[in-house]
Amino acid sequence: MAKKFKENFIFGISTSSYQIEGAVTEGGRGPSIWDKFSKIPNKIYEGHTGDIACNHYHKYKEDIGLMSEIGLDAYKFSISWSRIFPEKGKYNPEGMKFYMVFNG
Repeated sequence: MAKKFKENFIFGISTSSYQIEGAVTEGGRGPSIWDKFSKIPNKIYEGHTGDIACNHYHKYKEDIGLMSEIGLDAYKFSISWSRIFPEKGKYNPEGMKFYMVFNG
């Protein structure tokens, strides 16, 4: 028996920048704490990193298309602060431009 969501149900997803974006050295992004930690030998299982992750930085248009295709109503995402501020006190407008795509 198929069940349906209530009419006012908001169907959405959320993502974590480190786990989805990749492109850790592109667009003016600086290294994050996780970038540094994941490079320490024997700290992360099989030495995995977020260097490529899901490659969302390069595939965001395709990802947004898939979100639309499945009928999402909401998308919550985190921001990589090292993409916005690659160094203390240094603002990276290119990093902010990447996130503005998601705010219409």
